[in-house]
Amino acid sequence: MNTKNQLLVLLSFCFSISYSQENQMSSSEKPNIILIIADDAGWNDVGYHGSVIKTPNIDFLAKNGVELDRFYVNPTCSPSRASLFTGRPASRMGIVAPISDKSQFKLPDSIPTLPKLLHKNNYQTALIGKWHLGLQPSSGPKAYGFDYSYGFLHGQLDQYTHLYKNGDKSWYRNGEFIEEEGHVTDLLTNEAVKWISEIRDPKKSFFLEVAYSAPHFPLQEEQKWKDPYINSIKDSSRRDYAAAMSHLDNSVGILLEKLKQQKLDKNTLVIFMSDNGAMQDWDSKNEYNGIHPSNTVLGDNTPLRDWKTSNYEGAIRVPCIFYWKDHLKKYKNENYISVIDLLPGILSLAGDNDLPKSIEGKNVWPSISENKAISDQEIYVRGHLQESLIRKPWKIIRTRHANTPADLELYNIEKDPGEKKNLILEEKSVAEKMEIALENQFKKDAKKVNYDKIK
Repeated sequence: MNTKNQLLVLLSFCFSISYSQENQMSSSEKPNIILIIADDAGWNDVGYHGSVIKTPNIDFLAKNGVELDRFYVNPTCSPSRASLFTGRPASRMGIVAPISDKSQFKLPDSIPTLPKLLHKNNYQTALIGKWHLGLQPSSGPKAYGFDYSYGFLHGQLDQYTHLYKNGDKSWYRNGEFIEEEGHVTDLLTNEAVKWISEIRDPKKSFFLEVAYSAPHFPLQEEQKWKDPYINSIKDSSRRDYAAAMSHLDNSVGILLEKLKQQKLDKNTLVIFMSDNGAMQDWDSKNEYNGIHPSNTVLGDNTPLRDWKTSNYEGAIRVPCIFYWKDHLKKYKNENYISVIDLLPGILSLAGDNDLPKSIEGKNVWPSISENKAISDQEIYVRGHLQESLIRKPWKIIRTRHANTPADLELYNIEKDPGEKKNLILEEKSVAEKMEIALENQFKKDAKKVNYDKIK
């Protein structure tokens, strides 16, 4: 090879190294994101809130990350997930209750979704676990922008047969129903580990959602998960629930260890949250052909009021943590943040602040990363028969009835987080302004919703 050719080869080699390093740098500037969602985990069902339930891996995230102390979701599963993926109240799309049974209801096709928007920013996306926004493969995650999906389409399932409560199939991979053996929590964790280490494109940043069924009923846990609570929890139902949380927490630890093994831990933001507050109990007689025992005690929302499906704090204020090694300092964020704010926050990390007009959430990343205050935050949540609006420190709740006037309640949730003292008559000026604001939000909702008990 002559001198000229040698020089050309050397220049080509140097250019390729420079190009590779440049690519790696631009990729590393955009973090990977893993969103872990618990199903029906209550405020007092995590160790870092003082629960008797042991959750050392979730506690690790809280002790080394940002604990969102005022994080609000919807009262039930489907609406929270719809709000997460669209950055707007789920009621705008007519989703105010779980999509269940043989329903053909689904997330509208026309609305920009988080995975589709991340695609524009060269992210790879995967959803492993619960979908609950369309019960057929044709209306599964792929239709809304996910590159890869695996898990179950319905809101609940038998942990071993993987069938829905009415016997319908729900377990699938990439749009096709499949048959597999194993406990749901283990299968989801194994698939997430496999996706991280084998399936994903290592040249791209990724968004991975791992949406567990735990601790949602039916509770079917091995004895090894129950044993730690034999002496500390007397009620067998609550013990089974604690076992499901421990099983889930163990899976969180496995995911964190996999990130470390793959040298991804320093460039991966991990978010943990629950989709709504805990459920009080479960009557199983009309589900799964009655083969599972009913549960007299499930979750614990102490010290917050009420249970899943209501608009009280116990249903809509849930645990949420942001953990990013060497990027986020440990502290408790007291700002009021809604699930609709996650989409714009995640997109800002992807370098995209040009949001579609349909998105109503705020970019809360500066608040989370720098503890900046959020001004003029208004959180609107509509559930089955109630809707609520929060403007710090106030919260108004309206309960509608078919043939009688609605009931109104007003609480100062800073002074009264347990919502024990209704101030609707004492704070008339505040109540009037809050009611007007609530009604203005209500008018923006879809005219037809997936819950028709009130005509």
